Amino acid sequence: MHPAFSMIIFTTLSGLGYGLAVILGLGFLDPALISTKFAYLASLALIGTGLIASLFHLGNPQRAWRALSQWRSSWLSREGVMAIATFIPLMLSAGLAIFTSKHDVILGLISAFGSLLTVYCTSMIYGSLKTIDAWYTWLTPVCFLLLSLTGGLVLASVFSGKLVLQLLAVAFLLSGLVTKMMWRNRMLTQAPRSTPESATGLGFIGKVRLFERPHSLGNYLTREMGFRIARKHAAKLWMITLLSGIVLPIVALLGAMALGSGLAAQIVSLIALAGYALGVFVERWLFFAEAKHAVMNYY
Repeated sequence: MHPAFSMIIFTTLSGLGYGLAVILGLGFLDPALISTKFAYLASLALIGTGLIASLFHLGNPQRAWRALSQWRSSWLSREGVMAIATFIPLMLSAGLAIFTSKHDVILGLISAFGSLLTVYCTSMIYGSLKTIDAWYTWLTPVCFLLLSLTGGLVLASVFSGKLVLQLLAVAFLLSGLVTKMMWRNRMLTQAPRSTPESATGLGFIGKVRLFERPHSLGNYLTREMGFRIARKHAAKLWMITLLSGIVLPIVALLGAMALGSGLAAQIVSLIALAGYALGVFVERWLFFAEAKHAVMNYY
């Protein structure tokens, strides 16, 4: 699949923002602190920027509102509805924290639950596609949720520096690593459900190979569905994901724990956040680039 940067930016930034919204909604950060007020603003900014980036992937962004009407059958529509529904209590919670230094438990729980549900809807846009074997698994929404929560915990560690948040961030980093490795191992080893033989119905004759392409010029399908990445490049990018998105944040967070509080600990926490954000960005690029659509059996 073609790795569109608008979708990579959207899933990366909104995942971080919703993950932080969950931590804020559960009341892990003291609303009386200036850093918590900035955390609310950061969450809203990340979510808003991500949603705006997603509009650039639409053919007609001005008609994006029409997608909301198909919530009964479309995960994309459900995601849009949930994003709007979650933004309202999140803004109210942010207003309470910023202007009154208070945390409303009910609003916080609604924001946290809505954030998780929005991330789940986003993941199911891909996880529900039977035409892409790599995505069609329960591991896809689990990975999205774990990576979002991990990002939220790493972000919260930057704003708070609480030991419990740092420990939870390390635990979720390890959990996310295990789950993503399971997802990737399945993608690399599974036998494709759709093959040229099954797609053409000629498998009873023998091995099917392409004799001539359907057309001489490229089209939407070959551009969007026919993207290919060399295995050696994918292996290098996966290593970057591991080192930047897992190893560096864990080492940095452990360093921040050892330093305790202060400017040095905050700088190390920022390094953990930068590494994690880069790692998730590369992981999302691979998520799209390595996916193979069944329609390419005809091309």
